Amino acid sequence: MRINNKLSKHEYQKLIDEKAPGSHILKNIFAAFITGGAICSVGQIVMLIFEQFGADKETIASSTSIIMIFLGAFLTGINIYDNIAKFGGAGASVPITGFSNSIVSPAMEFKKEGYVMGVGAKMFLIAGPVLVYGIFASVVAGFAYFIWKQVM
Repeated sequence: MRINNKLSKHEYQKLIDEKAPGSHILKNIFAAFITGGAICSVGQIVMLIFEQFGADKETIASSTSIIMIFLGAFLTGINIYDNIAKFGGAGASVPITGFSNSIVSPAMEFKKEGYVMGVGAKMFLIAGPVLVYGIFASVVAGFAYFIWKQVM
């Protein structure tokens, strides 16, 4: 029942249920699986290429991470990664490329200020807290591990 030209809670909920798009859970799960699997497959191919050139395991792991981060940032910069994320949802946000996308994407809003002073500067502004807290947490964990090994 309407009071003063306003919707009641029941009418409002009914309107929302009619207008809201339906959730396609199986389609979303499949898209996330395909997207995440495709990204991981690209990473595996990069690893195999480095392995064919005779690189050691440490070089393979670090080089693959660097290349995947670059690909995520590059695809974000040319407005392709957003389309991948729209299709794949969580499948695009979980791998390492999702990390680089989350760093580069907000910085792209400052493109009009230039690539160096706009995008570049804002990217490090956004990444700074992540790096600081990540490094701090790793130092604390390393120190705790050192103490644990001394005690045991």
